[in-house]
Amino acid sequence: QVQLVESGGGLVQPGESLRLSCATSISIFSSYTMGWWRQAPGKQRELVATVTVGDSTNYADSLKGRFTISRDNAKKAVYLQMYSLKPEDTAVYYCYALNIYSRRDYWGQGTQVTVSS
Repeated sequence: QVQLVESGGGLVQPGESLRLSCATSISIFSSYTMGWWRQAPGKQRELVATVTVGDSTNYADSLKGRFTISRDNAKKAVYLQMYSLKPEDTAVYYCYALNIYSRRDYWGQGTQVTVSS
């Protein structure tokens, strides 16, 4: 059973930075595209960023330049570095894993990020 556990969320002020981490129990980490999604109150879940097994990254257009996704294959973890946070970044952030062969996906429980003064 694949488990994804997010950490690093919290309350920050506008303009500050935050780094989210996702630890996984994935046995063959190199078989997974990893990513982050978020869901704000009253809104649909939206893609934040993904990183492939080859380290190719993809970002939501509105977040390019402020967010950076990375993966550590040795630690079987994925990270999301967020800069210049805005109140509209407030959401629950979910870690996501997609097996590139079976196309089965897995989700973490989410971590709350609140940007407020």
